[in-house]
Amino acid sequence: MTSRRDFLRNCGTLAGVAGFSYMGLSCNAQNDKQAGSGKGKGMTLRFSPYDLELKHVFTIATSSRKSTPVMLTEIEYDGLTGFGEASMPPYLGESHETVNNFLKLVDLARFSSPFLMEEILDYIEQLAPGNYAAKASVDIALHDLVGKLMNQPWYRIWGLNPEKTPFTSFTIGIDTPEVVREKVAEASPYRILKVKLGQDNDKEMIQTIRSVTDKALCVDVNQGWKERQMALDMIYWLKDQGVVFIEQPMPKSLVEDIAWLTQNSPLPVIADESVQTIMDVKKADGVYSGINIKLMKCGGMRSAFKMINTARALNMKVMIGCMTETSCAISAAAQLSPMVDWADLDGNLLIKNDLFEGVKIADGKIILPDAPGIGVKKL
Repeated sequence: MTSRRDFLRNCGTLAGVAGFSYMGLSCNAQNDKQAGSGKGKGMTLRFSPYDLELKHVFTIATSSRKSTPVMLTEIEYDGLTGFGEASMPPYLGESHETVNNFLKLVDLARFSSPFLMEEILDYIEQLAPGNYAAKASVDIALHDLVGKLMNQPWYRIWGLNPEKTPFTSFTIGIDTPEVVREKVAEASPYRILKVKLGQDNDKEMIQTIRSVTDKALCVDVNQGWKERQMALDMIYWLKDQGVVFIEQPMPKSLVEDIAWLTQNSPLPVIADESVQTIMDVKKADGVYSGINIKLMKCGGMRSAFKMINTARALNMKVMIGCMTETSCAISAAAQLSPMVDWADLDGNLLIKNDLFEGVKIADGKIILPDAPGIGVKKL
């Protein structure tokens, strides 16, 4: 039988975290920081570079790539290890070198317990401007560690219902009709496809997909359309093709044109590149219908949780997205998925050298693991 002390401790901790207050536990944490590793009797930070190999060349409106650099992190404490990850697609401006340099600054010896999450993550945020993927790698590892110490998954700590997870979309990058049809065939388990547009073959991309499937579509233009009337005409055409929303149709600098487009669009217009952190959410109100939150853009799970609540207070739609990532970062983002309207958590499905096992997809729906923390194990 659970003792009253254990019951109160667990309930108090859960309630505190759900209400943004990460309650502390007095522990002795000392850390001798060395290059590439923080070692001590308390929390130990380790990190190592890794390259994700894509199954297909990944092309969007502005670039193509065959791989994505990531940094894998671990925080060890009291015999348990929390896993984290920084994914660094080119447009974020981060690299193995910048993330390595940032993580060398992290000194966990300043904190007596991993349960002091607000203090730790405020410290991480203030170490240096930017570096959001690097910060996310610490945030995710810390959440995983604390969840393991509490023996609870984070969706449960936040009081979320795992049955309310959305279906995830599967991304179809810009390519030739032959390869697009191949990608659609690979996406057969998924109910909604996310189609990259923004070059000169937008209608060909959609028509090719429609020649082989009638599944619901969403489109991500990655700022590829430059003129608002053309964008509006395309959105009306896309609505007729079964598209359910449009993501970042125009350059983020064209704020007035995007606001006009959103006002006149028959489909929701979702911000991606325009919204990175919680400071950008209010700016998006009245310009977009909703926002796409990614852990690598905003700095991790804590920031994403606060962004979702802020967007909801503004009556905005919310999407949880990802970069090219292992199942580690995808499973971290998935902990938030019961809170959102749409999910695009397929980054681990696009790679061929995943190092983790975690969140599952069944008939296109996100299935959250019951394991504690972010619910992953290293393969």
